[in-house]
Amino acid sequence: MSERYYIFKNCDLKRKDNRIVAETADGQKKDIKIEITKEIYLFGEVNLNTKLLNFLGQNKITLHVFNYYGFYNGSYYPKETNVSGYLLVNQVKHYDEPEKRNFLAKEFIHCASDNIYRKLRYYNNRGKNLEETMSEIEKLKNLIEKQDNVKEIMGIEGNIRKAYYRSWNDIVNQEIDFHTRVKRPPDNMINSLISFINSLMYTTVLSQIYETQLNPTVSYLHEPSTRRFSLCLDIAEVFKPLVCDRLIFSLLNKNQINEGSFEKESNFTYLKEKYKQVILREYDARLDKTIKHKGLGRDVSYRHLIKLECYKLIKHLIGEQEYEGFRIWW
Repeated sequence: MSERYYIFKNCDLKRKDNRIVAETADGQKKDIKIEITKEIYLFGEVNLNTKLLNFLGQNKITLHVFNYYGFYNGSYYPKETNVSGYLLVNQVKHYDEPEKRNFLAKEFIHCASDNIYRKLRYYNNRGKNLEETMSEIEKLKNLIEKQDNVKEIMGIEGNIRKAYYRSWNDIVNQEIDFHTRVKRPPDNMINSLISFINSLMYTTVLSQIYETQLNPTVSYLHEPSTRRFSLCLDIAEVFKPLVCDRLIFSLLNKNQINEGSFEKESNFTYLKEKYKQVILREYDARLDKTIKHKGLGRDVSYRHLIKLECYKLIKHLIGEQEYEGFRIWW
């Protein structure tokens, strides 16, 4: 049974006794089962009150809010109960000391670029002729260790992404004419897909961090700032090639998503509601997919891989075991 609940229709979200009820204007009601729900996603106009927020907090349920266009606005993050002052002190030390921060920033990019390379190799082996891009990314990867600070490391990451994005025109079996990543706001269907699915990954990482003692505001690759959980961005970099990018390729190559799936305004493009639901269904299925874990010797879901990444980072921060990020091994 799903641990996530998605609400699209304009409705009132209320606490009734020991349950949550979503009630639409025409009187339709839907119960949300507290016992199995860990996250609620709101898309569009939803009315709620502090009574509900208190109830969500008591049950450790995270609320993620997206606007009508599918752009992520923020999350209601319940009070942390799984806290550790010792870990927080060490988390801040690793940010504050350049050598320690650089190590983690480089490892995040090493992992992300290795996983990107794996994806390219996968499609190259299926006749997409991506060897030139693979060679370019291999050369850029070799420059990561030579960088002295996070700004330079991010510069290499940006160049790797540029080369990778150019290859999407060859990977995708549709005419997409994709060359430049545009975020705010996304200006075409590919940028809109990337923004929407990457924001889902961001919220997924946030929910997994919440179940650990990590503080989501202290990060190493992305600069910590106000009003964002920047550690989610760090960890998401590792998993975007496996989950987000692979999902985009699959949706487009199976023609589940195409130009007709989007609405266009004067300066941005956004998904129609029907196709947001298609993506959410496929995204959940991908996160629930399992693989045989080499270290644990048992099947684990992609979602659980993200939590395991958090625990590996914790072990590094407290000096128990050096962090070695997730790399696709199959």
